[in-house]
Amino acid sequence: MVNEEKRLSNALKSIARNQEIKAYLQNSKELFTLLMKGANRFVAGTTRTEGIERATYLYNKGYQISLEFIGENTTSEHECKSAKKEFEELIKELGANQIKGTVSFDLSHIGMMITDSLAYSHLEELARVAQENEIQLMISMEESQKTNKILSIYRDISRLYANVGITLQVHLNRSLTDLKELLQMPGRIRLVKGAYQEPEGIFIPRSEELNKRYIEFVSMCVESDHPLSIATHDENLLLDLNAKGYLQSQNVEVEMLDGVRSDLLKTLKEDDIPSKVYVTYGTEWYLYLVHRISEYPPNVYTLISDILEQGDVQRHLFY
Repeated sequence: MVNEEKRLSNALKSIARNQEIKAYLQNSKELFTLLMKGANRFVAGTTRTEGIERATYLYNKGYQISLEFIGENTTSEHECKSAKKEFEELIKELGANQIKGTVSFDLSHIGMMITDSLAYSHLEELARVAQENEIQLMISMEESQKTNKILSIYRDISRLYANVGITLQVHLNRSLTDLKELLQMPGRIRLVKGAYQEPEGIFIPRSEELNKRYIEFVSMCVESDHPLSIATHDENLLLDLNAKGYLQSQNVEVEMLDGVRSDLLKTLKEDDIPSKVYVTYGTEWYLYLVHRISEYPPNVYTLISDILEQGDVQRHLFY
């Protein structure tokens, strides 16, 4: 079963960026409707209003919130500007609703696929608006070939704004060196194992070795008293981190994707561990859904069940 799950994961990562498959699904009314029903577990909806409603519901239940308007690899300058405007309005609405949360995004969604300077100018605008509204920003990490660009832009913005954080993929061989540098910057570090399909030799596959490395990275952040988001659904890993006292450390929070292991996050919150839900919305949910299944193949069973069951998924019962 493990080998079959690995094959499924690799296959899904391969088709995730296949534009022909994506276009086919989006243009097929029947398939689009079915998959959207399955995606409802992981995506709040297609509109900002739906995203804000979901975030407000969870915030009022005592969870911290990270909210993202889904999108990446945007190659039209007009669409990049539109995405930047959407994030700006999202930040302002969160501020108006007194939700002191986080807004997450990919730099490739707001201009990096066109020029680094466009991405930076948009990021600087968002950082200023976020600071005015007491909102944190979190830059997501993308495929390894983009890492140098992302970190370069982050270095520049971190000199001006402490409310901008960065995601680091623990599975990349280079990440230990990157972490040592990032610990000298003020923004929150979000640690993820890494979900992208990468060339052999530059990453550590899912394994006990990777878990040990994740713990090492957490330890380095805690010892430096650096703001840290532990972004994982791995229960055994979290148990190990909890046993070492890291989850109770100052400046540490545990973050999970909406619709994934909500039972586990609820338990952590009840133990007074700062717990954050990563909420998403938007029309570009296809790639997001494929990634959720590829990083944990048993989610495919949940997807099929959600599609086949009558009525809408009752998402508010998950917490």
